[in-house]
Amino acid sequence: MKKINKYLYDNLDQEYERKNLYLSEISNLQEKIETANKNEKVQLQNKLQELVKNKANHEYNKQFVEFKNKEKIFLADLNKESKRVKTNSKISTKGVEGLEARLQKAKKIMNFYEVYISLTYDAKLVYEQCRIEIEQMPSIIKFVKKGKEELDNALNAKSQINDIDEKIFKDKFIDYKLKEKIELKDNIKTLKEKYKHGLISTKAKEESIKVMKIKYKEKILMKSFESKKKFNNEIIKNKKYELTKILKQKINTVNINMEDVRRLYPVEAEKTIPWASYATFLVPGIGQLLNKQYIKSILMFLATIYIYVITIPYALGFGNYQGSGISGLITLAENGGRLDRSINFMIEGILAIILVVIALLLLIASIKDVNKVEREKIKGIRVKSWCETKQTILEEGFPYLVSLPALVIIVFIVFVPIITTVLISFTGMDPNSQAKFGWEALKNYTMIITGEGMAGAVFWKILGWTIIWTIAATTLGIGLGFGLALLLNNERIKGKVIFRSIYLLPWAVPAFITIIFFSILSSPNGALTQMLQQFFGEGFSIKNDAFVSRVVLICIQGWLGSSYVFLLSTGVLQSINKDLYEAADIDGASNVKKLMRITIPMVLFQTAPLLVGQYTFNFNNFSNIYLFNTGGPFNPVEYGNFAGETDILISYIYKLTIDNQYQAIGAAIIVIISIALMIIAYIGFRNTDAFRKEK
Repeated sequence: MKKINKYLYDNLDQEYERKNLYLSEISNLQEKIETANKNEKVQLQNKLQELVKNKANHEYNKQFVEFKNKEKIFLADLNKESKRVKTNSKISTKGVEGLEARLQKAKKIMNFYEVYISLTYDAKLVYEQCRIEIEQMPSIIKFVKKGKEELDNALNAKSQINDIDEKIFKDKFIDYKLKEKIELKDNIKTLKEKYKHGLISTKAKEESIKVMKIKYKEKILMKSFESKKKFNNEIIKNKKYELTKILKQKINTVNINMEDVRRLYPVEAEKTIPWASYATFLVPGIGQLLNKQYIKSILMFLATIYIYVITIPYALGFGNYQGSGISGLITLAENGGRLDRSINFMIEGILAIILVVIALLLLIASIKDVNKVEREKIKGIRVKSWCETKQTILEEGFPYLVSLPALVIIVFIVFVPIITTVLISFTGMDPNSQAKFGWEALKNYTMIITGEGMAGAVFWKILGWTIIWTIAATTLGIGLGFGLALLLNNERIKGKVIFRSIYLLPWAVPAFITIIFFSILSSPNGALTQMLQQFFGEGFSIKNDAFVSRVVLICIQGWLGSSYVFLLSTGVLQSINKDLYEAADIDGASNVKKLMRITIPMVLFQTAPLLVGQYTFNFNNFSNIYLFNTGGPFNPVEYGNFAGETDILISYIYKLTIDNQYQAIGAAIIVIISIALMIIAYIGFRNTDAFRKEK
């Protein structure tokens, strides 16, 4: 027999002696057995076995059984009486009669359980809950009686109002309102005259007018309440509100106070093993039902329906568009029909796995919940009522509830495409295998890493240019933006607003317009090309020369990216404390030292994470490359038929996958560069002062 705890504990971890003398006796014997010698241990074990064997004959258990039988009869009679009273008088639970009936019921329950307080904590708990009810309900009943009386008086008074008297009041009220309005206008006019003659300030005039208008409104409102009809209507409105909303709040307060008492009284459970959690293993909700958490069990049964009605059938292929569930992810329509497509089998297999993962999470959550509740019950902590559970959800689980819809959307909109891309990289999906393709293991990765095959040799060349492009274009943009911000931060510069507006134009104007504009300028007949031909000869061409095209692209991106950095740097520069520069001047620091020791560190501290993001962004900056010259100029001997000399990896992937349908190789490249970028970005972020000091 598993050891029974000697003491009980409540929600606040306070220690209590056991009232269950049978369990207390078992606990004492178990404790003695642990410290006894060999002979004594045998005797004590025999005594323990005898005690367990004669459980029903134990004096405490007899008393407890007698109590439970009497309790059952008492509660049955009480419920019958309550139903009979409700049927005969049609009492509302929130009316005076209903509240008084509840109070009387609480008194009867309290009287019954008072006798058994020393027998069990359950009786003590019910007794205390009834005591709270008896203490707090009379004031609520008094509140309802008074409210109903005032409501009835107001309704009677309203019904006796004479229409002629009301009409007379309306006429008087209109005259009064007109008189007050004229008086207000005269007072405002007088005030304006004083202001005109310089007797009061503008602020005093405005404040005085405001006060006059408020007083005017208050007078009109107070006068309007002299109307008996309006006065009684307001009373009726207020009393109805009190007898609904306020009354509900008061009753809820009593209920919450009664629930709070549950935390102060432990529960005695005879079981020592949380067996209900094992029953939940296959059917979420069973454990909650066994723990008498009925509403929670209903919610968990919904999870059971999800598991057995949606997840398992879908995972087995039922309800799939084309696939066959998880097995379809393995076969990829290998033996499928003519119209079956491997990609559909893959996606539906991924969806099936995600549904299974969600189902497992729900199952684990259900098991953990039941296990936790049972272990707490064994310890002595009472099972939470639905009121307490709801309060916990609202207080602790609210952020999760709010985030749940977004999380579900992220799973299906973000994770599914990512997983699909990763899996495609292990297949042979190419122009010849669009409908049906199989698994190719690491073939695509091997081809890329070893520099072999259609994509391997080209990959490393493009990667080299991509790195150069990323570092050069981003660094140029950062340097240019910071330099311009530093220049405009100088107090001697005039017309800063104009310059700032000009420097922000690259960011304000859509990037694709700027790129197309530069593309037109750089075309064989473009203005920029013709201008440069005057210096380099008529054979000079920007778009047909790889080196020149690359330089121009770096310059364009440097110009486009400078605005963002300029904006960031300007904000930081203006926030730097001028005292630092004054202290540096006193120490005799040169401008260069101030720049290196104060300005740059301060700017980098606040902008470094964003600047790291700029490098990551430019690594995948597809639009610049593609819109400028579609990755050209083209050199099939060096770069094959799929890439140009200015293509970066992202534009190369686009051509491989969209233009030429080599999805598997493209996916493999995406996976490689994604992992590399994540590692580089992580290292970059981790090494910035902003992140180090945040820790």
